[in-house]
Amino acid sequence: MTASAAILEQAALSVAAHRRIKPWLTRTPCIQSRMSFDDDTGLVFKAENFQKTGSFKFRGAMSKLTSLSTDVPAITASSGNHGLALATAAQMTGHDLTVVLPETVAREKLTRIKALGVETILHSNDSGLAEQHAQKLAKEQGKIYCSPYNDPQVIAGQGTIALEMLEQLPRLDVVYVSIGGGGLIAGIGAVLKAFSPSTRLVGVSAINSAAMSASIRAGHTVEVSHTETLADGCAGGLDEGTITLPLGTEAIDELIDCTEEQIADGIRHMAWKEKMLVEGSAGLAQAAWQIDATNRTNKVSAVVLCGANFDRDVIAPVIGVTP
Repeated sequence: MTASAAILEQAALSVAAHRRIKPWLTRTPCIQSRMSFDDDTGLVFKAENFQKTGSFKFRGAMSKLTSLSTDVPAITASSGNHGLALATAAQMTGHDLTVVLPETVAREKLTRIKALGVETILHSNDSGLAEQHAQKLAKEQGKIYCSPYNDPQVIAGQGTIALEMLEQLPRLDVVYVSIGGGGLIAGIGAVLKAFSPSTRLVGVSAINSAAMSASIRAGHTVEVSHTETLADGCAGGLDEGTITLPLGTEAIDELIDCTEEQIADGIRHMAWKEKMLVEGSAGLAQAAWQIDATNRTNKVSAVVLCGANFDRDVIAPVIGVTP
């Protein structure tokens, strides 16, 4: 199927963003799984856990801020990684930035964001409500709101991951990507559908907070209940009319929803089998690969490890160690 004009335009933004922000990025490796020799699946990890700030979010943050004049103040909302990435990027670009976070944000992420000298505001215990508050403040204070996902330039930055993967891997059959607001998978998906349409894209959601996958299945933005999840970076609702919904609907070939125990299994696998500590959102993508026997058989699969900014008090009992 031929990619739509919207997909091709978004992919072109990623190409332009990559040229613009490449000097600041870490070109993260594609690492072969230690387990690949056992099952001949050809599993590789796109290790965004090694990206600056410990998360893929730095790509979107740099893409957005480098598209803005430095004399306009910005504000954002984040469950942690996006705020940390924007705060780091703002130090490099010179933008004035405010970050609104839910009160449930991981303490380590909050400490790191504050240390970068940006204004921080804690609001509610829900990522969606924190986002709404940031949007309200943007209107009241005349600031540019930087969405974690609902922004073409942010999505373009995330799409640079796929551009690198296509350069690094001679063959790429299936890619597993965790879904929150959809910025990551929309960016990766647009690039894959434009430049490697035969690559199958699997979107992975945590059952405890699966707004995007529910919206894709419904064909429109829907509200779902949100409960605590190990994949905290994927938690929260969606903007009404978010551009990630039509992009994701076209780009994603299959959706998988994972339970908390499956996410925990993904985290444990990464820790004890692959020797990497990753955050729950990365464990989520790995969990889907582990339960998806059909797609992974005799195929080269890639799991995007979206980050490693875990709360050690949360991750320690999951992997069975003392924090």
